[in-house]
Amino acid sequence: MIELVRPLSIYVHVPFCASRCGYCDFNTYTATELGDSVSRATFHEVLAGEVRVAARTLDHREVSTVFFGGGTPTLLGANALGEILASIREEFTLAPDAEITTEANPDSVDETALETLRASGFTRISFGMQSTASHVLRVLDRTHTAGRSLAMARAARAAGFDHVNLDIIYATPGESDDDLRRTLDDVIEADVDHVSAYSLIVEEGTPLSRRIGRGELPMPDDDIAASRYEIIDDALAGAGLDWYEVSNWSRPGGECRHNIAYWCSDDWWGIGPGAHSHVAGVRWWNTKHPRTYADALASDTSPEGGREVLTEDDKRVERVMLAMRMRDGLASSEVLDEGWCGRTVDAGLIDASALAAGRVVLTRYGRLLADRLVRELIE
Repeated sequence: MIELVRPLSIYVHVPFCASRCGYCDFNTYTATELGDSVSRATFHEVLAGEVRVAARTLDHREVSTVFFGGGTPTLLGANALGEILASIREEFTLAPDAEITTEANPDSVDETALETLRASGFTRISFGMQSTASHVLRVLDRTHTAGRSLAMARAARAAGFDHVNLDIIYATPGESDDDLRRTLDDVIEADVDHVSAYSLIVEEGTPLSRRIGRGELPMPDDDIAASRYEIIDDALAGAGLDWYEVSNWSRPGGECRHNIAYWCSDDWWGIGPGAHSHVAGVRWWNTKHPRTYADALASDTSPEGGREVLTEDDKRVERVMLAMRMRDGLASSEVLDEGWCGRTVDAGLIDASALAAGRVVLTRYGRLLADRLVRELIE
């Protein structure tokens, strides 16, 4: 048995999508790609099998957050997700204030599904909205209509969810500043308490990458992305949603506790194909294909695909990478280059008052260059 002291989170990866978005390189599969090798109708039972494995290994310890991601978890259906959550509740102890989240595409749920999810114990939902500009959604190969995300966000509130998030992707080819501003106006009007905003990344091997390679679309521009980030930060801050991580804003108390657990290097067990876990300084990951994963569990074999034990240097690198992106920042004692803090304060990249209190906290200008600053600290 592993001796554990840190909070535990559980991530459940559902590897199914109705269609593949052109920018996505996640471990997901459409029905056409899987054929009849895996049954989506019974896959929740497979996932529950790994829940039991995790409980035996971790001695049924208390769980503070659960997050269903993907893919599109809600393609399994609200009842199936409720059954997986029930198996977690049966095998572990859920903290009295446990945060239970599912991601959802706006066209994968309706009002009835939202009510069922809430009744089964889900407290938070995150919708992949990306934009309310129809031409931007088309470039991203999103299947929902521009207004569907907003309607489902309001329906989730009406169903009693404590927290509702909308995801935005910005700097998409063809998006204008005004497109983004209208999207932000719509988000603010929907009265959600959390927003995640990500600059479009062109991943190699994706349909979007091939379209750009053929000259059908321009490559996203870094300067435009930086300008758009400032538009987002201004609009959300003006509506009472403050940044707490470079790509995340919330109203007070609306922060995603599950993601904070990742950023603080707490313990988590990842359930599902390709899911990663981190417990007591050991990281491992499951085999990626749903069929291989299901077969392993059916034969009472671990679905693990590999593992690594983190060294103290590995842990420091991750601590710096993650803490530097957060509002609370990094302890200044972690900075090995004595002159670095002074140079970055002078450049307007880190907050002078926070540094005086022993923390390295990025200014907004610093957030725009966060990746570069992290590299300087770890190299």
